[in-house]
Amino acid sequence: MSASENTLIPPELDAEFEELAARYPQKRAALLPILHRMQEVHGWISPEVMEAVAGWIGLAPVEVEGVVSFYPMFRRRPAGRHLVSVCKNISCHLCGAEDVLAAIEKRFGLKPGETSADGRITLQAVQCLGACGYGPMMDVDGTYHEHLTPDSAVEILEELP
Repeated sequence: MSASENTLIPPELDAEFEELAARYPQKRAALLPILHRMQEVHGWISPEVMEAVAGWIGLAPVEVEGVVSFYPMFRRRPAGRHLVSVCKNISCHLCGAEDVLAAIEKRFGLKPGETSADGRITLQAVQCLGACGYGPMMDVDGTYHEHLTPDSAVEILEELP
């Protein structure tokens, strides 16, 4: 499927993907960076986006779905305006990540994987954010917040627009 036949991959993205795919020996090797870019553009990886990417690369849609469902960094549902990822790996866990997560859940009425009713926050509990010496920590829209307490984590999220 060409970009002209698919509004989910407009011509400027098609050109970007062509340039990206040219760096690899096979077009399908560009799948992960293409999916990252599609999520950046569309906010999540919908079934329609998976189908569009599959058509662009020349894969069966189920192959793309298998990749999207395997990697936790791909969202298969729309996210809130702010994506909040609380690390729950062993280092953060030992420093109090469970309490941080519980405080966020209580204050905002969310469980990991849910989005607030106002669409403001999507909460995720993730295995590792690579800041093991600074736990407990969370990533809010790509910004790390380290050495958190339950109160400081809630305060950070309350200040989000």
